[in-house]
Amino acid sequence: MIKLYNTLTGKKEEFVPLVPKTVRMYVCGVTVYDYCHIGHARSALVFDVIRRYLEYSGYRVEFAKNFTDVDDKIIKRANEQGVSCDEVTAKFIQAYYDDMGKLGVRPASIEPKATEHIADIVQLTETLIVKGLAYQVDGDVYFEVAKYGDYGRLSKRKLDDLQAGARVDVDERKRHPMDFALWKSAKPGEPAWPSPWGQGRPGWHIECSAMSIRHLGETFDIHGGGMDLIFPHHENEIAQSCGATGKEFARYWIHNGFVQINQEKMSKSLGNFFTIREIFEKSEWPEEITGEMLRYFLLSTHYHGPLDFSDLAIREAKQALNGLYDLFARLAEPASGTKGDAGLSMALERTQTAFRAAMDDDFNTPVAIAALQGLRSDLNKLLADGLSLEARRGAREAFRSLGQVLGLFQLDRWIFNVEGGGSASRTSEAEIERQIAERTEAKKRKDFTRADAIRAELAAQGIIIEDRPDGTSRWKR
Repeated sequence: MIKLYNTLTGKKEEFVPLVPKTVRMYVCGVTVYDYCHIGHARSALVFDVIRRYLEYSGYRVEFAKNFTDVDDKIIKRANEQGVSCDEVTAKFIQAYYDDMGKLGVRPASIEPKATEHIADIVQLTETLIVKGLAYQVDGDVYFEVAKYGDYGRLSKRKLDDLQAGARVDVDERKRHPMDFALWKSAKPGEPAWPSPWGQGRPGWHIECSAMSIRHLGETFDIHGGGMDLIFPHHENEIAQSCGATGKEFARYWIHNGFVQINQEKMSKSLGNFFTIREIFEKSEWPEEITGEMLRYFLLSTHYHGPLDFSDLAIREAKQALNGLYDLFARLAEPASGTKGDAGLSMALERTQTAFRAAMDDDFNTPVAIAALQGLRSDLNKLLADGLSLEARRGAREAFRSLGQVLGLFQLDRWIFNVEGGGSASRTSEAEIERQIAERTEAKKRKDFTRADAIRAELAAQGIIIEDRPDGTSRWKR
């Protein structure tokens, strides 16, 4: 039985989907005007793992995650660069896929773009006007929050206490300061589409309502995103969606916590704002950061709490992964007896039970990882007693299966493919040293693509590289 924390009710609840064994989930994606930062990485990983675990638990998951590809920031960036909005969004959508690929984040099953759903947005806006929940002023259309009696139930705020906040334009034409735009009239040099109110473009909030209803239905199971979206974005989504359909919008709301840098809020003004690609490419880090290392780190804290990104945390993630990969290498060696076989089945059963209990309890990834580390400790002892080929296969399969839920242990697949003959590389030590020297030079000239390729080539041969803080590297089979 899966339990999750529902922001809407403020408590942990048993998860019961509308349709048995099917989960419909919508997560707010990125606004594609710049490269993704570490906060985007955390949100993407959280819902990637939730999806993976739901599938592991036997559910069919219809997972929609959008791209906001029309927005004030996109228009501003296009004007600054003297290019079209389409060029800006195409560039950063591809950059998003590149970054997510490094982190092992799977694409959503549905990835709608706002500009592909203008007709749905116009239709939803018309419905709200007909129902008396929205009004038109000079080609702009606003949602009238005072007409929706439950406004504030997600964020636990009262309308009378609210002030105009983030992304709420001050406009004297509005009936209430918190009324928000559903449709914006066209301005010179901006992209625009025809509507009953003249040429214009959609507001931010209406886009997600229209896309999620179009692809998942008027009521679906899970809506997710970062905590910064609770108000006003998700609050406004609820108001306009429930107002239009008369039905509950999403039944469970999941929000991930913020990312801090060395215990300070991440911000450009403080100079501690890092994009995902900067984290991979910055030579100033004391450790070379890989996608799996960053993924392990991000999953080592419960998704609902704050996460502190620091040099120490990255080093700890690397050491933890190294310990696991050392074990995988030992499991790939030839069988060395059977004395430890008797204890293996109990260790595997204990690990799988602990892992599932952790993930059933609001997707508690740090406790799930602790279960895997506990199995590592057990196996190191059992290997000393001796494990048969069959037992080694069972242990490798357990790590492959549970690791897949977390998106870990997927880079060096040779570990799980060897069949008792060992994975020892036949490459000579001189050749290994030559490749490592080439990799070191590639890193110096910031050719990280080549450096990563060499690491992958050596990994395929059973060679593990460990980078030291002084910039040198050591290797082992």
